Amino acid sequence: MNAPEKDPAMDNYRAIADAIATLFFPHAEVVLHDLRTQKIDYIANNLSKREVGDDAALEDMLSDDVSERNIGPYEKLNWDGQKIRSLSSVLRDSDGHPLAVLCINLNISLFENAKAALDLFLSPSKLIPQPDSLFRDDWQERINTFLHAWLRERQLSLNLLTRDHKRELVLALHAEGAFKGKSASNYVANVLNMGRATVYKHLKELKG
Repeated sequence: MNAPEKDPAMDNYRAIADAIATLFFPHAEVVLHDLRTQKIDYIANNLSKREVGDDAALEDMLSDDVSERNIGPYEKLNWDGQKIRSLSSVLRDSDGHPLAVLCINLNISLFENAKAALDLFLSPSKLIPQPDSLFRDDWQERINTFLHAWLRERQLSLNLLTRDHKRELVLALHAEGAFKGKSASNYVANVLNMGRATVYKHLKELKG
């Protein structure tokens, strides 16, 4: 049996279907429905086991009253039981009449499984409070906690700190007693990406 002849007017849409399926391979299928013939015109990365020439059953989309451009996203179930998230775009000719529907079907089962694994791995239910025997004298933990609270309050990040910010932060850490820990000055210098001499200079200014 000869394959149905392809309408050249749909070539651009087939190319778009291939591009989307290639970008999201192997998780996306793109199906092009020809509204004039009510048949499937093209399938890129077939996940649904449908075939070119199958009925599109989209007669309702032929009406000029159809105003939607993009319909979705919506969810459906694939033949293998995997969950699919879909979006359908109504394509029109130069006169504005519905010509075709491009359906993008994204298999999200893999992402849902990954999310479930991450949720389990990151679940706080398995955590215990910090043991006093380990954290009672953990000056690094206290510096980290104060440092990031200071950054959040000012909506800053470590890589955006200016020299003035770093000086202000060193002085704030000193006021919190952060430099009582052994090697705390070295640690702060490393975290703030500044020389130890500069940290000592700021601390010396305080003493002066």
